[in-house]
Amino acid sequence: MKSLLIRLTLGLHEQDITPEEMVHVNNFLAKKYITKHDSLYKFNSKYRAGTLGLVQNGTAYLHVIGENVRDLFIGDGDLGTAKEGDLIIASRNLGVRGTPSARVAEIVGRAVSYSVAYIIEKDKHRSLVDLKTEFPVGAELSKEQLESYEVGDVFKVNNQENIIMEKLGNINDPLVDEKIVLAQFNKHDEFSQDVLDIAASFAPVDAKKYPKRKDLRALAFCTIDPVTAKDYDDAIYWDDKNTTLYVAIADVSEYVTPFGAIDDEAIYRSFSIYLPHRSIPMLPRQLSETLCSLQPHVDRLAYVFEIKLDLESLEVASSHVYEAIIHSQRRFNYEEIDAFFEGKLQAQNKEEKEIFAYIKKLRVVTDALKEKRLKVGYNFRSSELEMTIDENSNLVSTSLAEETPSHGLIEDCMLLANKEAAKQFERGIFRIHEPPSQAKLQNLYQELAGIGMSIDIKNSIKETITDIQKQATEMGLESEVDTLIIRSQMQARYAPLNAGHFGLGFEQYTHFTSPIRRYSDLIVHRLLKAIANNDTVEGSYVLRNIEALAMAISEKEREASTIESEFMARKFARWAAGNLGNEFKARISGTEPDLKADLHDEIMGARLALSSAIPVILFEDVIVRIDKADIAKAKIFATVVSKVEE
Repeated sequence: MKSLLIRLTLGLHEQDITPEEMVHVNNFLAKKYITKHDSLYKFNSKYRAGTLGLVQNGTAYLHVIGENVRDLFIGDGDLGTAKEGDLIIASRNLGVRGTPSARVAEIVGRAVSYSVAYIIEKDKHRSLVDLKTEFPVGAELSKEQLESYEVGDVFKVNNQENIIMEKLGNINDPLVDEKIVLAQFNKHDEFSQDVLDIAASFAPVDAKKYPKRKDLRALAFCTIDPVTAKDYDDAIYWDDKNTTLYVAIADVSEYVTPFGAIDDEAIYRSFSIYLPHRSIPMLPRQLSETLCSLQPHVDRLAYVFEIKLDLESLEVASSHVYEAIIHSQRRFNYEEIDAFFEGKLQAQNKEEKEIFAYIKKLRVVTDALKEKRLKVGYNFRSSELEMTIDENSNLVSTSLAEETPSHGLIEDCMLLANKEAAKQFERGIFRIHEPPSQAKLQNLYQELAGIGMSIDIKNSIKETITDIQKQATEMGLESEVDTLIIRSQMQARYAPLNAGHFGLGFEQYTHFTSPIRRYSDLIVHRLLKAIANNDTVEGSYVLRNIEALAMAISEKEREASTIESEFMARKFARWAAGNLGNEFKARISGTEPDLKADLHDEIMGARLALSSAIPVILFEDVIVRIDKADIAKAKIFATVVSKVEE
């Protein structure tokens, strides 16, 4: 419903409405919430759709969705039966002075469509409560039903209809954690049979069937990915003689076409989700891990950016993108390429010899590109946490991933292709990152001044941040300070119009290089192909609802990120439950409004809610005692017992 409301706010073409959505559209049309002009449906100027905020004293604000306008005040008596979190269609109070206001016309759903509840027992009385708040949920179980289940049993709840959809397990079972984080956003691993049937119907690549594609099978492409990767989105080849980089990307759009069952599922998922022990792919594994994946020693369809570089200026002399066939010669992991750079890995055959020869030369180029890039963009050195769990889904260990030369090489190749893709259109899917607000920067500067930094405001944000990072390095707090800087930034998002990318320092940027795991990239591929083929029908389809699509995939990206981080938080909470009373080293990560710390011991990264009778400052190392672990809410409570002696 939320997606439909956003599209109606921006303008929805009749041909893009599903039969299920048309029922709502006709209902809204009859009530005059929306108008129809030609084949375009749009909200009447009197009406707005949004999410109801916190209700206090019978009033609330409506957070309008689909457009950047002020919240609407809903006054006393105008709420009806609406509650916080409801999706609302509101009638604006036009011609009234003061704060923009409205009254609730209709409740059309819940902003949070799905949630998770579990059974608790207090004073010998059982109840079904929300997992995170412990407030009763709309769906109810009878006294007999409550007694038939175990205390701690966990359920997925449909908030739109207030019904229990399924039992997920019991809160005491570590295996339930994955089901909990997926259920919150109605995510699922399995694909429907019709989707699987279509994915299985494609024949292996036969080059003879693609005479119009450029044949690049003679070029020694290779892929470089994590050792655990199964989906290989990108392959590279460097022609040193002609200073030309080839970035070959899996041609997903050849297989996933608009309006099909696979495309519908891909839109719904929008992103692959990566948990410590497995991935939940955007596309069926027959595509993501086989036919689309740029595996070695087999022909694959690719969408290739051929980029000629001027090595003196490090500017792109020319570039063009086209459909091709490649035959990757080798699949490397990052560790292997790093071992080669360190002189610890030698070529075993002529293919590897050729690849190593150009990889060595390419590294010189990408290192120079990075150096140039960081003169205007930022080098954030926050570390990515990696977690290992066992077959019983219990936490075993954590480590911090390091960016190595092999990561840097691939990153700058992909950044180059993404930049070139963004130059090809004026309206489409851009990856934008706006500059931080002055208020957020001032808060950042105050926090850093509190740990003894001298904040010198320079002529630009870039110069100021660079000076802060230099001080952080001298204090041994690179990662911690960079994490604070990142938190002060705006969140990167997808948008139909270009607004630049502040963090990277790019004038225009998009996502082109990962269509197996990001729907945004698939849309960019379709748009570029439509432009190349002068296909106004396909181009019109891609662009027709681009604003709503950009909003939707930005939201899906946040969902995927939340799932990944909350899963780890649940694993940390279970680990903490087994370590009550034990003491560990931690580092203070927040002092306002609440005291927080991150575990900095044999287990790293667990977020702790702290109490302390000892004065502490940001980034100070302390010894904490774990007092409580709330597995349901995935929270850990600890007390500072001493400071770490330097």
